[in-house]
Amino acid sequence: MHNQVLLQSRGKGSVLPCRSGVSLHGHTRHSQESLGFISKFLEQCSLSRRWFEGKREQCLRTTGIALDLRRAYWTPPLCERLAHEVESRQIEALGLRPMVSLTDHDTIAACTLLREDAAFEDTPISTEWTVPFGSAVFHFGVHNLPREMAQSSMAAMREATASADEERILELFAELCSMPSVLVVFNHPLWNFFDIPRERFNFELTRFLKSANRYMHAFELNGMRGHGENREVIRLAAEWNQVIISGGDRHGCEPNASLNLTNAADFAEFVEEVREGRQSTVLIMPQYAEPLGWRFYQNFTHVIGEYPAHPEGRRRWDERTFHPDRSGEVAPMIRLWKEEAPDFLKTIFAAAMMAANLPLRGILRRWRERENESLPRLAANSPWMQPGMKTGVGAAFKERVPEAALEDYLYANGEPAAD
Repeated sequence: MHNQVLLQSRGKGSVLPCRSGVSLHGHTRHSQESLGFISKFLEQCSLSRRWFEGKREQCLRTTGIALDLRRAYWTPPLCERLAHEVESRQIEALGLRPMVSLTDHDTIAACTLLREDAAFEDTPISTEWTVPFGSAVFHFGVHNLPREMAQSSMAAMREATASADEERILELFAELCSMPSVLVVFNHPLWNFFDIPRERFNFELTRFLKSANRYMHAFELNGMRGHGENREVIRLAAEWNQVIISGGDRHGCEPNASLNLTNAADFAEFVEEVREGRQSTVLIMPQYAEPLGWRFYQNFTHVIGEYPAHPEGRRRWDERTFHPDRSGEVAPMIRLWKEEAPDFLKTIFAAAMMAANLPLRGILRRWRERENESLPRLAANSPWMQPGMKTGVGAAFKERVPEAALEDYLYANGEPAAD
């Protein structure tokens, strides 16, 4: 088994020892993402909580709609074609041939739509499968499903998710693993999705891996998770003798912050390289060095931005966000109001947009200093070095950083940042 992690330096040319770049785990308009985080944020402070409760009462009184952001969701702004283009452009800028695997939540719609165009006929049919297991929920990138079995496999995965039948879930993993073209990746394996007690989460994770690790082909280093968590994923992968692989988890317009490098000629050959050859070279892109809180904020502004060039019905935030109507049926928010969305909802989204245009980067860097997610520098004489690169699993994720380097790094003395 051969795992390698390279760090791409910003603004420096690199000679990459491969011919292709692989983008895994990117989302399109077909993913449904919960808006419950807004409620959770507003409820953290007693003042904002009282304000929000008052606005919900006002909304119910004036419109008849019981505002419940936990049942509402947003969809990413990019269609399947634009999402593919964003990822391809970044890889081509590195002088590499792009391979892009889009993985929307529990659907293969984006991939199947792309493949209707001859220019994208080689696009892998992939998804991010949501798997309940005990009191935890895990996510898996299922890449490159066989075309003739893709729809039935997706239907079986959805059914197993809905029933939360652990025996059936494990059977499905075995079936997926038996397909030589399929790559099964444990996405962000340490993300405690529902914030259950840590001891319980660790128990469920261990119980799952004891049953299903043999069906996994790699654990993901996630481009939108904290540096501390990713370091722990590397340790987890070593414990379970697993390959580590990239996964950007792009939801907005920023391209994936982690890629895979390969000499494979096509995606099927890349799958074989990981599954049979058990080798993976991950490239961490410069945007990962930005404060994670800032990157999440930028993605939020992408979600609520307006896109005049998009097709009608996808241009405004309230056309791409959904909420139950008076009868309980989920509908685009723009259809819920006689004229337009309540002022307080517009205020929440407008405030975020306005702040995005202010010089907040430095303020956020100091405010969330403990979450600075830069990667440590590697010694110049390291045998892993390439021109314009910093590299190495140990260097990128394990070396201790002196206290004096806190301005440059996102954790101090080797301690993970608080996510």
